[in-house]
Amino acid sequence: MSWWGKILGGSFGYMLGGPLGALLGAALGHQLDRGINSGNFNFEYVRPGDTERVQTAFFTTTFLTMGHLAKADGRVTESEIAAAQYIMQQMQLSADQKKTAIELFNQGKAPDFDLESIIIQFKQECGRRRNLEQMFIEILLATAMADGDLDQAEKDVLLNVCKLLGFSRMALERLIKMIQAQQHYQGSGSATGAPAYQSIEDAYKMLGVDKEATNGEVKKAYRKLMSQHHPDKLVSRGLPEEMIKLATEKTQEIKAAYEQIKKQRDFK
Repeated sequence: MSWWGKILGGSFGYMLGGPLGALLGAALGHQLDRGINSGNFNFEYVRPGDTERVQTAFFTTTFLTMGHLAKADGRVTESEIAAAQYIMQQMQLSADQKKTAIELFNQGKAPDFDLESIIIQFKQECGRRRNLEQMFIEILLATAMADGDLDQAEKDVLLNVCKLLGFSRMALERLIKMIQAQQHYQGSGSATGAPAYQSIEDAYKMLGVDKEATNGEVKKAYRKLMSQHHPDKLVSRGLPEEMIKLATEKTQEIKAAYEQIKKQRDFK
């Protein structure tokens, strides 16, 4: 049974508990009532660290924090709403899943939303799944920078999230450059039709290396990023199956940057 099936099967309270479980329960609302009335509320126990439990925590924390981040500067822009909707679209959510995601997003916008307790529980649920936490930060960054800018209020929220998850300011700055490069990514290149970036500088930003890096350093950075964002690996570690398309797109963008640098440097 998938993580969503287990939620509707009634095990979500045992699956998460704490603030994440409470907020997810509030977002699900009538769906849980429907499960109880149909006799499908079986309280199946899901242990900490189980894939379905981590997937549930990732889904819940992502949309809660996206809402909080969107409201950080005092107002939610159309670009930020569009970014959240794009992620929902990429996930191909069912009607019930989309309704829950929207409710979580709205809960995250509330003035009394306790970001710290949510992120602390999320970290506990993730365990040592570092790549999963990084993917979470990248999704948040893409949402915050959907309007082409990252204001100080949004950056402060992201710095706090990174601090709670154990990511340095330097790591956040590197991810910001990666997202900036992504915004200049052209899925279908100009002359050859191959995916490309608007500039070679963007390709270097995507890989997180300087133009002065050696060919060996470029290859190492590429392989590391491909391993970190491998869709199957991320799903096995707790990325909801619905988000596999986001991870796949990221690997395509990483590969395009590498190929562009290889072509410019003329190395194999």
